[in-house]
Amino acid sequence: MLTNNIRAAITAVNGHVPDYVLTNKELETMVDTTDEWITTRTGVKERRILKGNGLGASDMAAPCTLGLCEKRGISPEDIDMIICATVTPDMVFPATANVVADKIGAKNAFGFDLNAACSGFVYALSTGAKFVESGSHKKVVVIGVDKMSAIVDYTDRSTCILFGDGAGAVLLEPTEEEVGVMDSLLYSDGAGRHYLKQAAGGSVKPSTHETVDAKEHFIFQDGQPVFKYAVLKMADVSVEIMEKNNLTGDDVAWLVPHQANLRIIDACARRMGLGKEKVMINIEKYGNTTAATIPLCLWEWETQLKKGDNIILSAFGGGFTWGGVYVKWAYDS
Repeated sequence: MLTNNIRAAITAVNGHVPDYVLTNKELETMVDTTDEWITTRTGVKERRILKGNGLGASDMAAPCTLGLCEKRGISPEDIDMIICATVTPDMVFPATANVVADKIGAKNAFGFDLNAACSGFVYALSTGAKFVESGSHKKVVVIGVDKMSAIVDYTDRSTCILFGDGAGAVLLEPTEEEVGVMDSLLYSDGAGRHYLKQAAGGSVKPSTHETVDAKEHFIFQDGQPVFKYAVLKMADVSVEIMEKNNLTGDDVAWLVPHQANLRIIDACARRMGLGKEKVMINIEKYGNTTAATIPLCLWEWETQLKKGDNIILSAFGGGFTWGGVYVKWAYDS
């Protein structure tokens, strides 16, 4: 509940994806799979991969954020906060948000990383909105970025077909209009760590020759439990935030779902009473870019968004984490 009249409005959105396209056809030469098998089960046709030595998440997030500033007509020095949602930071520390700030010249911004896996962007958006609503910050950049290719085992056909690399970002600014981030519902269940994780590299199991040989620095996913939980929780939280704000399917202009699996997206839309024409889907082009999927959708659909549109952002990720954010779009493109 707002204690003043200030809301956090999304005033600009931008995306950045690497040039290299990894198609299903190319994956057929790497693992025992087919284009038809991947497409029918996931909806993914291709994904972008960041190629080149010494390149990390910040090398997508920095140009994405610079483009965001250009679109809004501001200088990086005008930014006073950067939140970077990622599970593939450049390094364990310092935060990738700090690296991005340095690379773009955001000298007046403080920043931090937020790890909520595929729910990272909705967590970060809700967090950034609180700083704006409090009156303490005027220009908050929220980034979702992941270089998933860095932690994907390209001999594991159950996971390597799913993930891609990319970055998306939004700028939050204060407004007294009835637009912006209207509400959010965020949840987590740590029991999910058994089903979706990167086992090694943390303090419980530091990196050793043994952990590398055992491929414990790659994504581990127990597909069936994750799929069942994702279908249930993404749909539940989407309906819950609609009901909490007295919205029906007719009132919602767009669902912006995390792009994990086309079947999960379809199930979520059905529960909300939405036709496919109201659902942003680009999984066929980018795959699952983890924290970047939702802002990449907003970037691609920006020209179709109208001021006052009711938009539901919905995500589910490792942890388990899940959440929904209700946004009323703040500008006409």
